[in-house]
Amino acid sequence: MNYANILRSTGLAFAAAAGLACAANAETYKWITFKPQGAGDAQAITTQWLVDEFEARTGGKHKIEVFWGGSVAKTREIPEALGAGVGDFGDIITPYFPDMLPLNNAVGFFIPQPMNTLQVGQFMEELHATYPEFKQELANNNLHAFGFRPLEDYGMLCTKPVRTVADMKGLRIRSYGFAYPKLIEALGATPVSIATSEAYEALQRSIIDCTPIGPALARGWKYDEVAKYYIEIPLGASFGHLLAMNLDSYNGMDDETKAVVDQLGKDYLVEYARVLDEDAARVRELWKGDLNVEVIDFPEDQLLGVIGDAGIQSVRQEWIDRANAAGVPADEIVQRLTFGNPS
Repeated sequence: MNYANILRSTGLAFAAAAGLACAANAETYKWITFKPQGAGDAQAITTQWLVDEFEARTGGKHKIEVFWGGSVAKTREIPEALGAGVGDFGDIITPYFPDMLPLNNAVGFFIPQPMNTLQVGQFMEELHATYPEFKQELANNNLHAFGFRPLEDYGMLCTKPVRTVADMKGLRIRSYGFAYPKLIEALGATPVSIATSEAYEALQRSIIDCTPIGPALARGWKYDEVAKYYIEIPLGASFGHLLAMNLDSYNGMDDETKAVVDQLGKDYLVEYARVLDEDAARVRELWKGDLNVEVIDFPEDQLLGVIGDAGIQSVRQEWIDRANAAGVPADEIVQRLTFGNPS
């Protein structure tokens, strides 16, 4: 769909006409997001934190107005809308755009991987600081990443206890993205493609037995009402969202405001990881109480024992080939995404 059609189909024409300007002297910038206001999760809470901090750190000279809940652009429309200047700031669910952003989807090809939420975010910061190809991939779409929002550390929430790889045999496990289908197959289970919004019913009706997820998201979607076993299988944190700007908006800022945005991106990651960790800890306490979810440790060596599977390696090689084709030294990056290497 071209951008003109998106304008007609989502009402972006109205937003554009309302003057979503990106001039250097603009007092109010626009943030377009799929997140609903008042969602109460770490993503929504820290988005508001960032907006408040931006106003405070610019001494009230500049503000950000948030257009919540896809009111200006739906989830899959945000990169094009943001690049076209309909908004100045926005959050992009990176795995939804593997063809547009293959390099920036690196972590998604390497599940399991050894890094937690904060480490994945710092890893992405390093990639953008070290390899210009990561920034250029975004610049090709008139976008600039000023911050990163990984997902939480993932395990699996199941409707039955899973204690070893042998218990995985024959299970139906929700699958999505790049690495999960092959990983699930390597564990002896069957991958089932199910949307996030449909997973509750799928667990309830035994269409699937498990879903990869973290505690905070499991509680947010209320999956833990119908699946009572959380398996501590060390999948690591997935990379979730880019905090992005329209590149022209960013370049149009004065140096002082740019410096505020640059620092805010780094500070946001730390604040987001803190809030997310607190949320996950709160959920684990709830699980011990009335929610009655059993947490089961899974042998790490059994998970790592399947990484050499040909299917898993083929997915990883796919990203390596893309990175090498783009002129990025993939081997240096892959070391950080591999168990047994320092993170």
